[in-house]
Amino acid sequence: MESADGVPSECSYGIGGSVDKDATLAVKVALNIRPLIGLERLQGCKDCITVVAGEPQVQLGSHSFTFDHVYGSTGTPMSVIFEECVAPLVEGLFQGYNATVLAYGQTGSGKTFTMGTGYTVGGSTEGVIPKVMETIFQRVETLKEKADFQIRVSFIEILKEEVHDLLDPTPPATVKADLTNAAGFGSGSTKAMTSGKPPIQIRETTNGGITLAGVTETDVTSQAEMALCLEQGSLCRATGSTMMNTRSSRSHAIFTITLEQRRKWEMPMDGGSMMLEDAGEDYLCAKLHLVDLAGSERAKRTGADGVRFKEGVHINKGLLALGNVISALGDEKKRKEGGHVPYRDSKLTRLLQARLSKF
Repeated sequence: MESADGVPSECSYGIGGSVDKDATLAVKVALNIRPLIGLERLQGCKDCITVVAGEPQVQLGSHSFTFDHVYGSTGTPMSVIFEECVAPLVEGLFQGYNATVLAYGQTGSGKTFTMGTGYTVGGSTEGVIPKVMETIFQRVETLKEKADFQIRVSFIEILKEEVHDLLDPTPPATVKADLTNAAGFGSGSTKAMTSGKPPIQIRETTNGGITLAGVTETDVTSQAEMALCLEQGSLCRATGSTMMNTRSSRSHAIFTITLEQRRKWEMPMDGGSMMLEDAGEDYLCAKLHLVDLAGSERAKRTGADGVRFKEGVHINKGLLALGNVISALGDEKKRKEGGHVPYRDSKLTRLLQARLSKF
């Protein structure tokens, strides 16, 4: 990724990352092992992953896996995950660095709970996103005498390879019809009903950046306003019941926070004037993308059929495309040879192209 001034920024993949300027890797991966839920305990399930004491490593049978951070199933406080993995990214946001946090895992593994995309006002504030909101406005309060801030948020989902605006109070009619049929309140094929508003399109800018044409960006001035946007989007997100998860997210969700800041200038005491070239250097703009991916699933285990089965196919397709892109970027030999990176294989990887391409 790149910051507002063109300097390569640090980012994260997995549940968090670091903005450590001395780090050589832009990608950090953390593993969060959720505890067994009540139903699993009643069925006699037991933990199958063993955390190696004192090491960011786990054992699964005879295989060992090493990460940057490992949080066990013993009830590690969410604050620890946030402080170690995400807080440095929020700090980097105020320095003009873009960042991305992705939650990836099997369906029912606790991604939405960990990210906090199921947030409701007055509910639990233990997720990553609620803590990000709190931290951002604490920092704004601290720095408000030195800079002017403008904060905007957007919230989208990718459902069956279509981009939906979760903050749009009047989405295209085809979106409403799709959701109605998926919920079981309609039958037959979806008919395109005109609402006067075109669907969201993915566009590429002249400098190679990726933008969403028609997406809603809401200005927020307080934590409460941002929390209301998160709750509104969460309530509009597509969910459904499967044999593995009674409230399974059926879409990939991306909550984006854009932070603009401009330094406040004080007029010189001698009556002189400021240098315009200096003033231009005191504007920063950075984005933090918080991504709650839909869980990978196997139809045999979820019992999905009909609409749910089709949703699962699209979910797995997007996750496979993401894995292929990361594998291609991680192959140093192919990168040096200018090998092809399949960003266009899915809407998810296309949207995240600008973030992933700097890994």
